Amino acid sequence: MLLRMSSLFLRTLRDDPADAEVPSHKLLVRAGYVRRVAPGIYSWLPLGKMVLENVTRIVREEMNRMGGQEVLFPALLPREYYEATGRWTEYGDTLFRLQDRKGADYLLGPTHEELFTDMVKGEYSSYKDYPVTLYQIQTKYRDEARPRAGILRGREFLMKDSYSFDLDDDGLKRSYEQHRETYIRTFDRLGIDYKIVFAQSGAMGGSASEEFLAPTPTGEDTFVSCRSCGYAANAEAVVTPAPPARPLDDAPPLTVMDTPDTPTIESLVSHVNEHHGLGITAADTLKNVVVKVTTPGSDKVETLVIGVPGDREVDFKRLEAALAPGEPAIFEAEDFAKHPGLVRGYIGPQILRELGIRYLVDPRVVTGTSWVTGANEPGKHASGVVAGRDFVPDGTIEAAEVRAGDACPRCGAELSIDRGIEIGHIFQLGRKYADAAGLDALGPDGKPIRITMGSYGIGISRAVAVIAEQKHDELGLVWPREVAPADVHIVGTGKENQVEAALELAAELESRGVRVLVDDRPQVSPGVKFKDAELIGVPTIVVVGRGLSQGVIELRDRASGEKSEIPLTEAADRITAAINA
Repeated sequence: MLLRMSSLFLRTLRDDPADAEVPSHKLLVRAGYVRRVAPGIYSWLPLGKMVLENVTRIVREEMNRMGGQEVLFPALLPREYYEATGRWTEYGDTLFRLQDRKGADYLLGPTHEELFTDMVKGEYSSYKDYPVTLYQIQTKYRDEARPRAGILRGREFLMKDSYSFDLDDDGLKRSYEQHRETYIRTFDRLGIDYKIVFAQSGAMGGSASEEFLAPTPTGEDTFVSCRSCGYAANAEAVVTPAPPARPLDDAPPLTVMDTPDTPTIESLVSHVNEHHGLGITAADTLKNVVVKVTTPGSDKVETLVIGVPGDREVDFKRLEAALAPGEPAIFEAEDFAKHPGLVRGYIGPQILRELGIRYLVDPRVVTGTSWVTGANEPGKHASGVVAGRDFVPDGTIEAAEVRAGDACPRCGAELSIDRGIEIGHIFQLGRKYADAAGLDALGPDGKPIRITMGSYGIGISRAVAVIAEQKHDELGLVWPREVAPADVHIVGTGKENQVEAALELAAELESRGVRVLVDDRPQVSPGVKFKDAELIGVPTIVVVGRGLSQGVIELRDRASGEKSEIPLTEAADRITAAINA
């Protein structure tokens, strides 16, 4: 492949786009890889399409190596497939819904479990047909409420999704492990730094679930890790170790206190320590947060109270994950007006059961623990409110924020917190979709066997942005060779003989199978050409410039910045050897 910049459809930009928030967005636009069409929707220019295709090729090669078989479904799907599994409503506003001219409902597919299940049901009927793994590489659509960060969080994106179909749970576990190993090979080849973390399945359903996260300060996902035992989990999936229950016999009596002008936990702690001599911290208080929970496709709205230690905030992402597919929202003033039993700012769990309101608590709230909390009267709190005596929760919920230094649920050591971007997710779905479709295979005894499934996704277009997030410097992009749009970027600095020599070297390298981008643009200064080469980020830069008069050219490594002069007569051999090393 030989690309000449004098005819390449490319325009680089000196300034960052006004709406760009993260490095990948800035650099992919400035280097001429993508262009914005609408919020969350982007066009791919020639260099960007090459990188996207290289990522796609690597994913496809590794899926085929695993034994996956590629299919392709439509992106436009009739409603009935999603209606059968309940996801027409479960997905809520995330779905792009539309109607044809006859009024029939359709959607733009965000994922294709239903279609894969239906296809296998239509083609396979015997236990002898299984196991099988199918995959596709397809454009997906999700109506993101806040599309941002360029192609990192778009409304249209390219994704690889694969599905395993097995006769039993042991087979599912084997398929899951095969995909896990395949993902490791894939992301290693892509040059991505990643972390495998426990995750929640969300609207996908299923049991075992892991995410592949690319650590980066700009990531939207928070994950924890333990340097002692290697435990790692998405913040939504972190399990809080519960302390042992305490005997009720030793519990202090419940005492109601006057606590005027204590609108915050801090002011409450200060007041009760000064005026009531308690000597507590925020961790000894019980904060009660009221939410209203709606279920997609239903008019029912549930009032729910969440109890967490007062030194913690409710993490809404954790709350949403715990209540999915229910959608929580904070109580507003008009909601409190409809529930006079809930005294805003002074809610205690003592009367929730009497009010018929469900109460879920943080796992730290165990039987025998004593709390300072609301007394359900304006200006009053209560001390000695004991779990198991003065209130009985309806269950526990993982909704409190996770902090650095929290105990690891596996070994008890301290957890650290980092941010990352999800690049892959693997699920053991089980039989949710097989049950909905009635996907069975006739066993050797003629009896039906319900098939069990796994689902595995890789965000291909997102991976391009992730690589850009992790592989750049102050000058521009620094692509790993396997995904770069070219192996070598040759810069002919301007004089006619230098450009001619650059083109001759480019032709020789192309004949050897090297992918070459050559800057042969006339009327462009050497300074601009150098800046463009560094911005575009091809891993090897060759400068055909002043040294040509002495028969030498300059070889630059884009990642390390190392430079060396080599004889022009040896250039093709040296460059080819360096690329293949």
